[in-house]
Amino acid sequence: MAHLLVVDDEASARSTLALLLRKRGHRVAEAEGVTAAAKLLAEEVFDLVVTDLRMPDGDGLDVLRATKAHAPATEVILLTAYAEWKSAKEAIRLGALDYFEKGQEPDELYHRIDKALAGRALRRENENLRAQLRERYGLPGLIAQSPAMQAVLDLVERVAPTDATLLIQGESGTGKEVIAKAVHHASARAARPFVAVNCGAVPETLLESELFGYMRGAFTGAAAAKPGLFEEADGGTLLLDEIAEMPASLQVKLLRALQSGEVRRLGATQSMTIDVRVIAATHGDLAALIGEGRFREDLYYRLNVIQIVLPPLRDRREDIPALAAHFLARAAGKLGRERRLSPPALERLLRYPWPGNVRELENAVERAAILSRSDRVEPDDLPPHVSAGLQLGPSPALPRQISLADAERAHILQTLERFGRNHSGAAEALGIGRTTLWRKLKEYGIDRS
Repeated sequence: MAHLLVVDDEASARSTLALLLRKRGHRVAEAEGVTAAAKLLAEEVFDLVVTDLRMPDGDGLDVLRATKAHAPATEVILLTAYAEWKSAKEAIRLGALDYFEKGQEPDELYHRIDKALAGRALRRENENLRAQLRERYGLPGLIAQSPAMQAVLDLVERVAPTDATLLIQGESGTGKEVIAKAVHHASARAARPFVAVNCGAVPETLLESELFGYMRGAFTGAAAAKPGLFEEADGGTLLLDEIAEMPASLQVKLLRALQSGEVRRLGATQSMTIDVRVIAATHGDLAALIGEGRFREDLYYRLNVIQIVLPPLRDRREDIPALAAHFLARAAGKLGRERRLSPPALERLLRYPWPGNVRELENAVERAAILSRSDRVEPDDLPPHVSAGLQLGPSPALPRQISLADAERAHILQTLERFGRNHSGAAEALGIGRTTLWRKLKEYGIDRS
């Protein structure tokens, strides 16, 4: 039995829908407008909100914002008139699951409600499992309500039990180390060490001794022998972050270690066998570096047994409310204060393009928690460029001149191709009904065949 909220200023329509939903076994609360809905949303957690778009004291977008501010995982379906499709489209962009045009068959609405609740139950089950990992290992990047990130975690779950070498690619701040840790903790190596090194942060002259260790007297200042990171990670996992920054001379030695399963300390006469799973990560284009002669092609293929590509935060906006809530709760706990996002503040977070990805979101939310003068984080508490929707730096994958409509059209096309033009599968992955998908195909001029 699910807990639903029906919001409509027309009493007869509201009570009729609520009655029919109760007959289907659901617990249903009713609100006659935005104000009443906001009060209920602040007091209770609902599995699904069904709201009219036009009401005297506001509109369904206000209900949507209030819902996502209080309970980011709660789904919202909007009831619209035929001429209100632009507002409905804006609602989808802000996080609504679907919209339903009044006048369609009621059974279609019930079907969408059932589907939304089934999807929420599955996501809740998956999130509970991931929450256990987050709590145990501190992995906030495992929040994944978006199809893009769920696909990543599905791949993580499949490859984690193997010893295959991985290459994780993604922009800075997307959580490459978080995913590497998730792979490690979901593998048989979880009880053994997870060791990470940023190849770009260690001076070139020191990186070799850092990775492979050295014997006493191997060089000036080597007063005692020191094991390298490969030895420290023995039995576990070694993350080579920013692998593109590794000097060419060291790439040869790394390739030899991967091929032989042996390492030799600087100054040693014999090699030692090691059992280490290697995960490499980069924000750069290794294929381009190969073409420039700056990265070995044979090493690339040795590392790239399985590739995981992390989506930038702008391509997984559905995760922003839950990520923001997580970071805000953590910051509030450190401060010993209550903090929650106001609907306008959440809207600013959803609109901003996040060139710095999850790391930038975390910093922005922590700043807001510190600066907020009340228990509600308002837009003015956010960094000025976030509140104003400005992008401080270039965003390589989504230039500013590309509209959200263009981005949505491209996302739909990519999803259709991924599912072989199967509309049911594509709609499921997009989190919308088939009718909504068909409407979007028509709207964007995409061939349905």
